[in-house]
Amino acid sequence: MIVDRISAIGDAAIEVIAADGMRGLTHRAVDRAAGLPAGSTSYYARTRAALLELAIKRMVELDQSDIDPAAKDIAEVLASTVHAAITVGRSRMLARYEFALEATRRPELRAAYDSGGLEIRELCVALLGAAGSTNPQRHARVLLNWLDGSIFDALAGTGSTNPPDKEELAEGARAVLNGLGIPSAQ
Repeated sequence: MIVDRISAIGDAAIEVIAADGMRGLTHRAVDRAAGLPAGSTSYYARTRAALLELAIKRMVELDQSDIDPAAKDIAEVLASTVHAAITVGRSRMLARYEFALEATRRPELRAAYDSGGLEIRELCVALLGAAGSTNPQRHARVLLNWLDGSIFDALAGTGSTNPPDKEELAEGARAVLNGLGIPSAQ
């Protein structure tokens, strides 16, 4: 029950940040968005910093649940991940951009933001290593840059008026993987 409530608060914080930016994030706004009684959010996250950290942890948890490390076709996994990020996960990505910008100004947030990002990077390194990458650390950086760029363009860039579908994303992922010398299907 407590885990469900904490997840609900994290989800609501993400939605508030995506809709209203960092300035709109308050304990009361999260209570309202989560449909919880007043004071619920502050019970689990006493300070704004604790609330921000809870939201970051929830984003990482959701990101990790979106990736299937046992998948046979890496390009399809990547395409599904990006497509989900620009459709059903749109709010999470918009909140992530807000966090990224805020982390450049607040060192205490930078540590939590970077920690979450490293967890995703390590998952990507492991996925590429299993696929036969000769340099999974370097290849993960290239691949994550493609992912980040594709998502940003589809949500906030000039590509937002005509975002790619899964097929186009899979083609792009295959091109990047081929360029790195990694077969897309395991």
